[in-house]
Amino acid sequence: MDSTVRTILRKNAVKPADAERLSAENLGQRVRQLRTDKDLTQKELARRGGVSHSALSKIENSQLSPTFETILRIAEGLSIDVSELLSSPNTTQHRTRRTITRKGEGENHESDSYVYQTLCNDITNKRMIPLVARIKARSLEQFGTLMRHPGEEVLYILEGEIELHTEHYASVRLGPGDCVYFDSSMGHACVSTGKDEALVFWVSTPT
Repeated sequence: MDSTVRTILRKNAVKPADAERLSAENLGQRVRQLRTDKDLTQKELARRGGVSHSALSKIENSQLSPTFETILRIAEGLSIDVSELLSSPNTTQHRTRRTITRKGEGENHESDSYVYQTLCNDITNKRMIPLVARIKARSLEQFGTLMRHPGEEVLYILEGEIELHTEHYASVRLGPGDCVYFDSSMGHACVSTGKDEALVFWVSTPT
C-alpha cells in the first residue's frame, strides 16, 4: 500500500523552480485582487491578518513567497477560506464534495523551508487542506521561528527522513511510512535529515 500511495502522490509532485516563481506571481495578484475587492488598504489587511505591511507589499509584488502560516493569516485578514485564496479567480465553486487533482494541476508555492503543492483547490470551504511538500530546511537554525496557527495537522512521510520539532515534546525522526498528527497551535517545524529532501503528504485544517 505504501508504494501505491507513493506512486499516486509522486504524480502530483512539485514542479521546477520556474513554476514556483510563476505561482508566487499568481498568489500575489490573487491577494491584491481580493484585498481591493474588499476595499482594504495594504495596511488594513496587514493589521487584520497579523502580518507586517512590508511583507504583505512584497507578497503582492511577487518579491516574497509566503509560508503556509502567512497564507493562513492573510486569508483570516480577508475573512475568507484559505482555499479561496489559493484558487484561481475563474475556478468553479462546486457544491458537491468531490474533486480530483490531476498531475500538474495543483497550485505550487515555495518558502525558504518548504516547496509545496496544494491539491483539490476547486472546492472552497474545505475542512481539510491537502498538499504534497518537499522539506528544504536542513536544520532548525535554517528553518527559523517555529510555525503556529489554529487547527490540526497530519503528516505521512513518502520519501526521505524528517525531524519534527514541536513545543512541549522532544524532537522525533520519521521515515517513509511513518505518520504524525499534532495540534497546529503548538509551535512546529519540519527539517530534512536524509541525503535528499524529504517528500511528505500533508493535511492541515483551515482556521
